[in-house]
Amino acid sequence: MIWELDIIILTFVIICGIGAITIKDLLGASILFGAYSFMMCLLWAIMGAVDVAFTEASVGAGVSTVLFVVAVFRTSRKTRD
Repeated sequence: MIWELDIIILTFVIICGIGAITIKDLLGASILFGAYSFMMCLLWAIMGAVDVAFTEASVGAGVSTVLFVVAVFRTSRKTRD
């Protein structure tokens, strides 16, 4: 394994995770969550767990992100920030 690539992807995972928690915009948080799931998919694939990587890509980065974005668009704001 290329440990430099692992460190770079792990850095992106940490940045996406912290960003998804701290951002105020729900759509942005959903997109960052999708990016987090995709980066985790890359880490699983690099580690050799291809079945876990495929599941993470299809469920985490795919279906969950789409459902979150649809839920954000179907809700309305009650107050202005």
